[in-house]
Amino acid sequence: MKFSKKLERTALKIVDGKRIAARDCLRLLEYKNLSEIFFLANFMREKRYGFFTTFSVNRHINYSNICKNRCLFCAFRKEENSKEAKRLSVDAILKIVDDLKHYPNLEIHITGGLDPKFSFDDALNLVRKIKEIKKEAIVKAFTMVEIDYFSKTSGLKDVEIIRKLKEAGISSFPGGGAEIFSPRLRKKICPLKIDGERWLELSRKAHKLGIPTNATMLYGIGETSEEIAEHLYQLRSLQDETGGFMSFIPLLFQKENTPFKKLKDVTLLEQLKIYAVSRIFLDNIPHIKNHWAMAGLKSAELSQWCGVDDLEGTVFEERIGHEGGAKTPIGMTKEAVVKIIKAAQRIPVERDGLYRRA
Repeated sequence: MKFSKKLERTALKIVDGKRIAARDCLRLLEYKNLSEIFFLANFMREKRYGFFTTFSVNRHINYSNICKNRCLFCAFRKEENSKEAKRLSVDAILKIVDDLKHYPNLEIHITGGLDPKFSFDDALNLVRKIKEIKKEAIVKAFTMVEIDYFSKTSGLKDVEIIRKLKEAGISSFPGGGAEIFSPRLRKKICPLKIDGERWLELSRKAHKLGIPTNATMLYGIGETSEEIAEHLYQLRSLQDETGGFMSFIPLLFQKENTPFKKLKDVTLLEQLKIYAVSRIFLDNIPHIKNHWAMAGLKSAELSQWCGVDDLEGTVFEERIGHEGGAKTPIGMTKEAVVKIIKAAQRIPVERDGLYRRA
């Protein structure tokens, strides 16, 4: 492909396998010729993974929507006395897991609000009992925000929280809570949540204790190109240090039922550009994942040609994005995920929660 003079130098770096600088990332985010960006992202994707797209059989479980943080962008959160407040007991969660134990490569994804009635002891007990039901299940549970909360409420150091969760059977930590690292935006959308520096600090500690994690970025929340580029740069820098991120997941903000519903819609092309630039810039994070429950099914299909090599999984049952107005199914069958991958003329490959192929 012949590149325009504006992009030629950056493009040649990418094709030659050289790392691009943060200023190149910003240039790509602001570049208008999407075909060139998509070509470069797909070049990097196919160089690593060929025509294969991975997915997992996974179950999302939200143990509580009661949360002390009061993030303004979150439609999932409810007050304790709300009719919509929902807190799952440990037994209820274990019943869900037991019903799925026949799946050979099962991933259990557990997150919730900062619920005063869900203690660190509850978390440890839950993980241990899940592993008793299905020892080989991949348990991906509790974001860095929850880890910080467990530390504060239990009186234990954060490294002890992480170590005890690992001993209980945690396989990995999800990437939620990163939102976008911009102090300007965090002050506006989640002033009570841990800041980006703390999120990165806890991720670093998890990685150094041998627990892999995912990384995310919330977009469509009024961020600038500079704030996106800075978020990606901080993730890449930490990955250089620890190598602990398994994947990067751009999360499209679901704005309905929030104070931000008048924000401009993110177009499908703008979505695809985020995936593409992420693949190009995050050269040290193995996988770029499309979380179709928030991104949409058409995005899931087309993004496989814009740097994405993983489609999350069956997900059932996703609640956080749907409380914000997501129009996708709350979950899909394995066959439905495979159909989306094949629609993009890619080859579906089932994996477990640690990206080991089935």
